[in-house]
Amino acid sequence: MNSRPSTRAGEGRCVMRGSCGSKGIFGKPLPCPVEGPAIEPEDGLRSLLESVCGQEFADGDVCCNQDQVEVLRDNLNRAEPLISSCPACRNNFRSFFCHFTCSPNQASFVNITSTQTTSTGQTGVKSLDFFVSEEHGRGFFDSCKKVQAGSTNAYAMDLIGGGATNYSAFLKYLGDEKDLGSPFQIDFPESAPAGMNPYDAHPRNCADNDLLSRCTCIDCPQVCSTLPPLPSPNDIVTCHVGALSCLSFVLVLAYALCAFAFLSGYGLTTALRVRKERKYERLVLSNESTSDTPLSPRSHARGLVGASSLAHYIDGEQSSSGTSEPHNGRGISLLDPIDSVQPRQYRLNAVLRRAFYRLGLFAATSPWLTLAVVFTVVGLLNVGWKDFSVETDPVRLWVAPDSESKIQKEYFDKNFGPFYRPQQIFVTSTTPVDEQTLPNNSLTIPTVTAGKTPVLSWEHLKYWFEVESDIRSLRSDPHGYRLTDVCFKPSGPRGACVFQSISAWFDNDIDNTTPDTWAERVEACASAPAECLPDFQQPLPPKYILGGIPDMDHKYLNAEALVVNIIVSDSLDVEVQEKAMEWERALRAYLSNLQERAPREAGLDIAFSTGVSLEEEINKSTNMDVRIVVLSYVAMFIYVSLTLGNGLQSQEEEGVVSSLYRWASNLPRFITHAHLSSSALSIDSRNTPRLLPRLPRKLFVGSKFMLGLFGIALVILSVASSVGFFSAVGVKITLIIAEVIPFLVLAVGVDNVFILVHELDRQNLLHGPNASTPEQNIAFPTLSSPIRRSQFESSHEESIDAASVPLYLSPEERVARTLAKMGPSILLSTVTEFVAFALGALVPMPAVRNFALYAAGSVFLNALLQVTVFISALTLDLRRTEASRMDCFPCIILPSRIQLLEVPASGSSLGILARLIRKYYAPFLLKPAVKGAILLVFGGLFIMSVISIQHIELGLDQRLALPSDSYLVSYFNDMDAYLDIGPPVYFVTHDVDVTQRQGQRSLCGRFTTCDDFSVANTLEAERKRPEVSFISQPTASWIDDFLTWLNPTLDDCCRVRKRDPSVFCGPRDNPRLCQACMAGKTPAWNITMEGLPEGPEFMRYLKQWLISPTNEDCPIAGQASFGTALSLGPEGEDVVASHFRTFTDPLKTQADFIQAFEAAHRIADDLSERTGTSVFPYSLFFVFFDQYAHIVSITQEVLGLGLASVLVVTAVLLGSWRTGTIVTAVVALTVIDVMGVMGIWGISLNAISLVNLVISLGIAVEFCAHVARAFMTSGSGLPVDHPAGQKERDERMWTALVDVGPSVLSGITFTKLIGMSVLALTRSKLLEIYYFRMWFTLIITGALHGLVLLPVILSVAGGPGFPLQEADEEWMSNAIRNDYEYTPFLADDNSMHSD
Repeated sequence: MNSRPSTRAGEGRCVMRGSCGSKGIFGKPLPCPVEGPAIEPEDGLRSLLESVCGQEFADGDVCCNQDQVEVLRDNLNRAEPLISSCPACRNNFRSFFCHFTCSPNQASFVNITSTQTTSTGQTGVKSLDFFVSEEHGRGFFDSCKKVQAGSTNAYAMDLIGGGATNYSAFLKYLGDEKDLGSPFQIDFPESAPAGMNPYDAHPRNCADNDLLSRCTCIDCPQVCSTLPPLPSPNDIVTCHVGALSCLSFVLVLAYALCAFAFLSGYGLTTALRVRKERKYERLVLSNESTSDTPLSPRSHARGLVGASSLAHYIDGEQSSSGTSEPHNGRGISLLDPIDSVQPRQYRLNAVLRRAFYRLGLFAATSPWLTLAVVFTVVGLLNVGWKDFSVETDPVRLWVAPDSESKIQKEYFDKNFGPFYRPQQIFVTSTTPVDEQTLPNNSLTIPTVTAGKTPVLSWEHLKYWFEVESDIRSLRSDPHGYRLTDVCFKPSGPRGACVFQSISAWFDNDIDNTTPDTWAERVEACASAPAECLPDFQQPLPPKYILGGIPDMDHKYLNAEALVVNIIVSDSLDVEVQEKAMEWERALRAYLSNLQERAPREAGLDIAFSTGVSLEEEINKSTNMDVRIVVLSYVAMFIYVSLTLGNGLQSQEEEGVVSSLYRWASNLPRFITHAHLSSSALSIDSRNTPRLLPRLPRKLFVGSKFMLGLFGIALVILSVASSVGFFSAVGVKITLIIAEVIPFLVLAVGVDNVFILVHELDRQNLLHGPNASTPEQNIAFPTLSSPIRRSQFESSHEESIDAASVPLYLSPEERVARTLAKMGPSILLSTVTEFVAFALGALVPMPAVRNFALYAAGSVFLNALLQVTVFISALTLDLRRTEASRMDCFPCIILPSRIQLLEVPASGSSLGILARLIRKYYAPFLLKPAVKGAILLVFGGLFIMSVISIQHIELGLDQRLALPSDSYLVSYFNDMDAYLDIGPPVYFVTHDVDVTQRQGQRSLCGRFTTCDDFSVANTLEAERKRPEVSFISQPTASWIDDFLTWLNPTLDDCCRVRKRDPSVFCGPRDNPRLCQACMAGKTPAWNITMEGLPEGPEFMRYLKQWLISPTNEDCPIAGQASFGTALSLGPEGEDVVASHFRTFTDPLKTQADFIQAFEAAHRIADDLSERTGTSVFPYSLFFVFFDQYAHIVSITQEVLGLGLASVLVVTAVLLGSWRTGTIVTAVVALTVIDVMGVMGIWGISLNAISLVNLVISLGIAVEFCAHVARAFMTSGSGLPVDHPAGQKERDERMWTALVDVGPSVLSGITFTKLIGMSVLALTRSKLLEIYYFRMWFTLIITGALHGLVLLPVILSVAGGPGFPLQEADEEWMSNAIRNDYEYTPFLADDNSMHSD
């Protein structure tokens, strides 16, 4: 190497000229250092120079020769396709290097700093200083920095300037010596020494109006029309008062005012009452007789059930007559039973009771016939199982058939082919020892953290190159397909596969680098991806293949992850698709093995996903969930079977625990009993010592284990029959249905089973073999149905003549009466739930619609089976019990035990739950102060729920659907941490004639006459506000690249034969035989679009462009970049559809995906409106997120229709719009509270949670319906404003709670809580969040609203009730049998009121 001092420059002088050989054999020529004046070029050189550098060099001396200008031309032509769309950048670029090479004043701004000996032995330039003024450098950079290379969705600056962000970096990249750049080093000092004049030509500006400068909006933001401003989704201004939304603030304020008013009113009322009581006590002392006043606060409140808890808050009530005469109202005087039966009736009640009595009597008297007929029908329904199929396709599952996104996806697939099947791999170094896990959100999804050691090293590269070699040679089983058989090849069948990896920068061969040069190669290729083109000829920017790059300094060697994308072609042809899936399964097996061995072999962690991974892992998760779900069912089955029949307990026999205790106490005596005399033995045989314990008889005979199993079997049978029926009519089942419907029907069905069994126990107590005799003086409370309540109260102060009551009825009669009483209640809940679920079928989303249909069918069939075959089974079980046959083993008859001691029969044989409710819960709940407190508490819960609902998020993280140990969990975590680019988005245009100028202008963006808001221009404008549009990359505009491809200055692009312009030249044709397609055309090709082809000529060139190979000579050719971007007509005479491709920002959260979906549709709608062209957006994830565009309205629709149906059905069947409204309101509050917990517990709104909300509505009805009907059928008909109306409603609610409260608690609450406790053991996040959390919330809130809030509201404002007309039950039986119609007695106006 020879060095030489700086040469003093001067105008008209040169410092280099000509070529003096190259650095190596295959190197580029180096200029010769010279010191001399500029010279006049020859004519040939002048002509060449003028064609390359323009009119500036049309005359005058130059400092270059022919060879230099030819090299300059070739170098400039390489950049021409990338920058020719912007005249300012193109002309600045050419002027810059033309002056550097040929300027006659070269010596004034160029100074050679070192030379070298070339391969020919001559002296060549090694390095030099090129002095450029800041103004020119900045202007040059600004004219090019926004020029786009549309086919790569990138900027030209990424390709020609190494992604420079300022002019200094841009010039440095242009001057750095590299194989694919300058053959010598060009430095750009910031300041010039004395005697040197920096190059300071005035740069062109892209916004200048002359044709040699003016660029279009796509490449020059200064000339863009601005779009109307839009707020960012995260910056939408809403009404707030402090931290609360205005709605929340108003609700909190209203609640605070109501609570203050209530507390103030209650305090004032209490003070007045205390004062009144003190005054009243003084009056009592003076006149003891007033204590006998029927409505006295201190009276015994004769006739009141549970009056001891009610008397203290009815002070001040006066009888309507104002006298002490016996009042005809309920609870004031005793009425004859036949009088109290008939005061007020609801005709529908009588019709329903009569119908259910007849049905029950038939099922009870002909049980085997009933079983045969019903099971025959059920068997026929189950024949549909032959058509059973499960819907697993997510698109057909979550997207409505007429969904816009689904229709658009089908259109895209039909015209452009299905989206590719990506196989993605993340390679990171093994996790450091001090790794910490970031705090996570409420969903508790494990996430990885950044902070791993850099993955790039020579050893890691060598290992990974071997892995990729294995993948390329991988063969599938059994057909032996390889990657080349299934991959996507943009250049055609003989082209290369798209395999995006860092290995592409090394031509897929580690031998192309060394341990000393690999890092330099990575840095060079990351800075200039266009100079390291892979075999599929598409540049690979670093964000595609490197992850975790430090943001600020772009230290690519510090990247924490390698990102590998293998693109496999998809097809609508099932055979072709299965071919791809077979290879993907082989890849999945290979990567699974690699995932295990890579950490120990190379210290690398592998996370991956293949095209078949997600579906396989979700199915695997479902199979794991089945065991937990089945275990949950088994736990509920065991509970139901063991507890059924324990609602009423006999006091004549010991329990199991007391029997075992007595046996253990007497066991020591058994050992010594031989020494005892017979007189020493106890008369009570229970105290006789025994070797084995004497267990209670009810454990064997009174048990209802088989009956419980039969009831559960009916639940399963109803679900199976529903599946059979709907499978026969073509409604596919889904995994949600399989997991949810049995839970739902079990909750509803078991509740009805408990209610029927408990009511039969009461009938047995009244009319069974051990029924009380008249002499035992069983007393009954004075209710509208006195005899019916005999088991609840045993007051010796009030009694009736029980001689008229039949003491014993046949088992069939008792069962019929059971169904007659409880059948209407079952009908109420069933019809309400059936209608509510059936209305859910109006929702177009298949998952929700199918669920609603299956749920409605299952609930209906279950109720039908319960009022038919279960009644028959109930009769058979009752016969077994009374015949002393063992449960489970009915062939074994246990002899009756002789009761030696006279034990008085008790009329109070309630179960534990009923006794607790009767003695403690109901009296406490109905206290006025407690009522007020409950209303305040539930009002507060409502306010908090409404506030919380506003924070419910939309979406479903797909990691939740995976097993906790799935390899996809780490893949999704790495994708969130390391993937720096979002998914592609296509804006599809159709119904536009692109062969005509107007259609072209509505799409293009790179020509001066394109519409201001054309598709390309609008997408570019949207890209400039990514916070609103989520678009992050330049748009690949096929029409701009195609029309630019026709530019005659691009010699290597569109070419035709000189002799026959109708024949296109191929890449191997001799350039001398060809010419540019548009050469010599009049008018000439220009950026005003004049002279560009239209009509058939347009299609002729377009079809050639689509098959022209994309390569270094012509990177804007269409084969690789746009080969699938257009859909041509059948004859190729027109363009049916085309798409414009761009990319979104990296989407990390569900909210990001939803907002990107909404933004894309907004943009497409704007484009359609502005251009008159039909435009829609498409991306792979759109079809799955389409539901979130409508799910809020769908939720409102489903729940609104469900609540409307609840209101209508309950009002009609209960006979009171007031009570129906209350029940509907409580059901609505239950659902609102469940939604409130969703916002707190991190449960998002999606199709799964929507299904659960529909279930919430159904279960809430089940909690409320039985209580409401029991309340309504206990009435005397007192008007609401009657002085004793409040007392009467409290009585009815007390009775209703004791009557059906235990059944509701046992049948729904405890059963489901047991199931939920088992479900909590699952490792599936999906089951935990969307089933355990939601259903646990549902059961708790449902029980609280149905057994706490509803009784309080009904006791305060419930409608007047109706007697069940069963005081004289024998009369009722005869009336029903004889179809006897009667007219109720007219009661006086003081006690009766018509609704």
